[in-house]
Amino acid sequence: MFGAGELAYAVALMHDAGKARRGWQAGLLRVEGADDRVGFPHKDLGARLLAVAPGDRDACWAAALMVWGHHGGLRTPSELKQMLRKPGEEDDEEAVQRFLEEVPQARAVLDGPIELPETWRKRPGVRELGVRLTYSALVDADFLDTATHFGRRGEPLLGRSAVMTGLRDRFERRRIDYLEERRTKAEQAGRVSSMGNLREELYSASLAAAMGKPGVYRMSAPTGTGKTIAGAGFALHHAAKHGKSRVIVAVPYTSITEQNADVFRRLLDPRPDDPDDAGDDLVVLEHHSNVDLDRVPGNGGQQRWQRLASENWDAPFVVTTTVQLLDSLFARTPSRVRKLHRLANAVLVLDEVQALPKPLLLPILDALRALSEHFGTTVLLTSATQPVFESLSPWHELNVPEIVPDPVRMAKAARRVEFRWWARPTLAQLAENARQQRQALIILNTIDDARRLFRMLNDDSDTTVVHLSTRMHPNHRRAALKTIADKLEHDQPLLVVSTQLIEAGVDVDFPVVYRAMAPVDSLLQAAGRANREGGDTPGEVVIVDLADGGRPGDYGPAIAVSGYYFGPDKAQPDDLGALARYYRHLYKALELDAPPVIDSQKLPRGQLIQHHRHKWDFPAVADGPLVSPGDSLNRDPRRAFRMIDQDDLPVVITAGLDRDKIMRLLRQARDIPQARFAALRKLQRWTVTLPRRLAETDLVQGHLRPVVGDLHEWLGPYDENVGLDETALS
Repeated sequence: MFGAGELAYAVALMHDAGKARRGWQAGLLRVEGADDRVGFPHKDLGARLLAVAPGDRDACWAAALMVWGHHGGLRTPSELKQMLRKPGEEDDEEAVQRFLEEVPQARAVLDGPIELPETWRKRPGVRELGVRLTYSALVDADFLDTATHFGRRGEPLLGRSAVMTGLRDRFERRRIDYLEERRTKAEQAGRVSSMGNLREELYSASLAAAMGKPGVYRMSAPTGTGKTIAGAGFALHHAAKHGKSRVIVAVPYTSITEQNADVFRRLLDPRPDDPDDAGDDLVVLEHHSNVDLDRVPGNGGQQRWQRLASENWDAPFVVTTTVQLLDSLFARTPSRVRKLHRLANAVLVLDEVQALPKPLLLPILDALRALSEHFGTTVLLTSATQPVFESLSPWHELNVPEIVPDPVRMAKAARRVEFRWWARPTLAQLAENARQQRQALIILNTIDDARRLFRMLNDDSDTTVVHLSTRMHPNHRRAALKTIADKLEHDQPLLVVSTQLIEAGVDVDFPVVYRAMAPVDSLLQAAGRANREGGDTPGEVVIVDLADGGRPGDYGPAIAVSGYYFGPDKAQPDDLGALARYYRHLYKALELDAPPVIDSQKLPRGQLIQHHRHKWDFPAVADGPLVSPGDSLNRDPRRAFRMIDQDDLPVVITAGLDRDKIMRLLRQARDIPQARFAALRKLQRWTVTLPRRLAETDLVQGHLRPVVGDLHEWLGPYDENVGLDETALS
């Protein structure tokens, strides 16, 4: 186990030593046959024993922290020290003897020495990540053991193994058929792509790079050149060559996750009509907030596997969101962390890496480097706008091979659009210009701008106008995307007004794209929705600096630096040299690597998280530092590792044809504890998140009814076009 086998063995043997206490045994008899907790402490005894065992002090305290936190979560060394100063239970000496009689192997652990793997000492971040991964293995084994006990099975509930060579070969067979099917479908629709040669060039380069040694790789490929397929091809071939356990693909948006998972299922999951697949198990696990595991194709047993595997990623091919991956990587609670040890000896594909939150880049890059150098993980970064991560301290002197032999040449060969800059029009002028287009996509920076423009266009247009934003629940957005796909496939008039959610990875192809002024990487991602298949007529991308448009608060520095390098008399957004200069300039402007200061609380957020990681202050990393010394309850979440900073309130939409089903699920979530988890998971398909500051206004608050926890039911109107619109309330 990534060099930590002895440490994992020690914590596994000792984690339940406290169950030998008389009080715990008496509590066990009291609740036998009842759905109740024992109600007597047990996790501290093993921690007490490990903390004073012979061996390296860091190793003993790491083991003690894991055992002490195997139910409640990882805590701090100072909290552990406070616990050790307090007296244990009266019968602890007797309990230890009873425990050693039942588990004689534990004597060798207590005689020591307990040691950390030598390679973990190279950097503080490596040691901290090693503790996280070992803790993950401990709590996952504990969950599985408990499930086995209550399931009355004689063996743990483990996922199904898969031979990567077989998956690689299946992928190659089906890829050819898949691409031919897409080509035929495009020809029937009158769309002939000129991108085929570039896609094959990228795929061949990916397979060649896959033969290289494990490490960190970069794929700088323009939008439309097939990064999704090429990245999976690299991962499967690399895994087969080097004996990797699984492939994990992480993308920034749920919509892309769903889209990619559908493609990977076609290419990797067994088919009933394929004799070569007879008896094979499902391969692709889709795990994110909106996936309905009960509706994943397959029989009941396979659906059950999907539910179990989503808890610990015990699957050969995992498709998830970057938020799910990275928030888990820096979490501290068992349910969030138990999947992390699956990252060891895996191939991790991070798609659209330009979307990683910049304030968190230092801990992210440090963890990725540690995974690669010490835990057997190969990391592939894919993007059309590759950030210059080597300019930041965690990646200084790190060798990151580029898969594309000549990115500049490929970018020029793949250029399918012409950029035009439009200074200071109003939304009304933008609407008038868009009405002249037969098909166009307009991407705006705020939900309010998108709603306003949609209504301007929809009021007096014979053309189909579609709106997309996160104020539409996932089922609504899915239906809207289907309408868009159908209209484009049949070459019918269409105008789409969307927020940024459409610009990364969503497979749409428009002749004209309007993009409100934004950071240059967003401009280039938006350009990837224009002339995607490389038709003879270049696509038109109009960058609009609106006179009356809004923008997210964190756009300011990036837009300012973008304007320094890109514009009508400067570089175009697809100039890779200018992009590299932009990223270096932006990182300095944001002071991500600012010089250290004496007061740690004045450090930039990423450096502060690193500071807490090195101190093993797991609560400060996950939940934020203490607001004041000695206050263990009040923490500052704005300084924690959180991929999404905005404090949101989940709201279930009950309007529509599914109302009866939704109301039944709400009743289960509210009133039936044993059905609550499944109901909450299913309700995600009709859930919208509102900024808490908006939800707490008098106007909006009056239309909310609590369900359970933070979840609320929406009692107000829901617009069939734009979704939940607080501006329509009265």
